[in-house]
Amino acid sequence: MTSSELWDRETAERYDAGEAESSSPAALEPALAFLAELAGDGRALEFAIGTGRVGVPLRERGVPVAGIELSEHMAAVLRRKADEDTLPVTIGDMATTAVPGGFTLVYLVYNTISNLLTQDEQVECFRNAARHLEPGGRFVIELGVPPLRFLPPGQSAVPFDVSDRHLGFDTFDLVEQVLVSHHFTREGDDGPYRRDNSRHRYAWPAELDLMARIAGLELERRVADWDGTPFTQDSAKHVSVWRKPPS
Repeated sequence: MTSSELWDRETAERYDAGEAESSSPAALEPALAFLAELAGDGRALEFAIGTGRVGVPLRERGVPVAGIELSEHMAAVLRRKADEDTLPVTIGDMATTAVPGGFTLVYLVYNTISNLLTQDEQVECFRNAARHLEPGGRFVIELGVPPLRFLPPGQSAVPFDVSDRHLGFDTFDLVEQVLVSHHFTREGDDGPYRRDNSRHRYAWPAELDLMARIAGLELERRVADWDGTPFTQDSAKHVSVWRKPPS
């Protein structure tokens, strides 16, 4: 069992509604095109596939997709969209769980590697990706850059969303390299606010590169988004691609 917090049934049932905007065809198209090109004629494995926000439409594009998911409740929501023969899912953690066969692409999107709350487990996630990759295959991670530049001395919180229906801010433990995302989400137009929070271990791009080297992977490309915008010191997130050397 890893340090990841387990998503319960209630959270799984409302996940798709909360991510409707990021799950629209227009929003997903750049990511799907990016991943499909890297997968080529091979198979793709999604770590922490969740409700299939990315995996299901990628499979519909013709890429054979398999998934690993820790939460049975999240996987149950995915199963309403695609059966086991179409998109097989193995219940387990992304740091140690094995799926049969080889893959040309392993991917981990939407900041999800931060769900592993220790550096050791994040390293094991890279090693697990490398074990699944065929020679020449790629491991892709989408992850935010820690927003510590917005954290003045003496302040422990950074807001990331202030809107009519949602208030979100992160608080930071700079010693343990852990942040807690706090969400206040309004139920309906005039309903009460629901409070949720989740813990994450943030990591810098250079730290991920070292994890990749430990796993025998080489950095091939880093961009600021799925559209391929150049990554700079002002980028809020990155999409990074590491390659397993040909044997």
